[in-house]
Amino acid sequence: APHTNNLTRSDKGAGDASCLGPMSGLEKNRQTYHEAVAALSDPAQTSLVLVARAQISTLQEANRSTGELLEMGIEPALLVINGILPVGAATDQLSESIYAREQALLDGLATNPELSAINSIPTVRLELKANPVMGVDGLLHLGEPDDNESSNAGRALEPGLTQSVSNSHVDLSNLVDELAEGKPKLVLCMGKGGVGKTTVAQMLALELAKRGKPVHLSTTDPANHLDGSLEDSVKGLTVSSIDPDAVTASYREEVLASKGASLDADGYAQLEEDLRSPCTEEVAVFNAFSEVVSTAENQWVVLDTAPTGHTLLLLDATGSYHRELMRQSGRDDSATTLQHLQNAEVTRPILVTLPETTPMLEAQSLAADLSRAGIESWAWVINQSLPATETSSPFLLRRANAQQGVINSVVDQAGVQVVQLPVIPD
Repeated sequence: APHTNNLTRSDKGAGDASCLGPMSGLEKNRQTYHEAVAALSDPAQTSLVLVARAQISTLQEANRSTGELLEMGIEPALLVINGILPVGAATDQLSESIYAREQALLDGLATNPELSAINSIPTVRLELKANPVMGVDGLLHLGEPDDNESSNAGRALEPGLTQSVSNSHVDLSNLVDELAEGKPKLVLCMGKGGVGKTTVAQMLALELAKRGKPVHLSTTDPANHLDGSLEDSVKGLTVSSIDPDAVTASYREEVLASKGASLDADGYAQLEEDLRSPCTEEVAVFNAFSEVVSTAENQWVVLDTAPTGHTLLLLDATGSYHRELMRQSGRDDSATTLQHLQNAEVTRPILVTLPETTPMLEAQSLAADLSRAGIESWAWVINQSLPATETSSPFLLRRANAQQGVINSVVDQAGVQVVQLPVIPD
């Protein structure tokens, strides 16, 4: 359903419908909803497993999710920390640094105040495999240790690997050069959760600010991993975030003050009920997103977007708003948020991903969804690329060779510039 102000509330601010549909229809599903929550809350029926990596960002996300689940009475049964570098793989400076960083994080898991919601959940730790776990055969052998001889056998990079790196850039300087040219730009860093969108967005914003450009760095991600202290240390850089709770509260107050001012007690109560629907948050976030997008007329805006699913919902709301506005006005010449996003001279969508099959496939799917909405990808950033990283670790070299085919397919098929960022040791 279109998520617009006009469809969220009636012209009079009252009525018997919410943005989710008639109240009577919702009432019929209330019991089903309660039964579903009860089933999810019952450990005899449901075992909820959280999966994270040995990285602070993914563990923080698991912690945040756990807090939200506990508020609903749903208690996770297990935390799986996946992809931990084996001790035998730490044979050079890079691998030793990765191993030390992960082990320090895991050793302090139980006492880390930032992870208080998950530090009491039973935990299973799975080691990283030298070759990606793909298909049924890979899953069958998931719990088995790698063969030491094969996983640690020294192996040079395969010939195609050098080619994949040479066909793409290994830093962000070329992207920054193009973004800094001409008029202000709207830069969207997009992709699935945990691929490094925040890191890339901050790097781009910092480099643009260092070149004397006025830059607004913002995020639509509810997790908000942006470093707010950056604006105090970098001239010309403003940092903000779209906090769903804050913008929703502000939106409710605005609607109650405007539409509610002329209502009687029953009408005001109905308006309050309508504003408690889940759609209200989507509308509020969309309005805040639109305001940030509109500022790209006089400054460079770098947006660290929410994970793919949230972003697609936001884009769907953007398209729905555009269609509703065009229907009401009968004209197609007013600049809506969607038209700003479709303007390739201003908007530069950057797909951020990892050199692994699943993140790559999801990024390709996102690119296709964007294209159908009339928004074309401008560049790809492949983060944590081992082929772009110097290492002598036999284990990491095997991982690099495994990443080769995935990276080459993106370089060959993307149709836009591709940047690889190396794994950075601590």
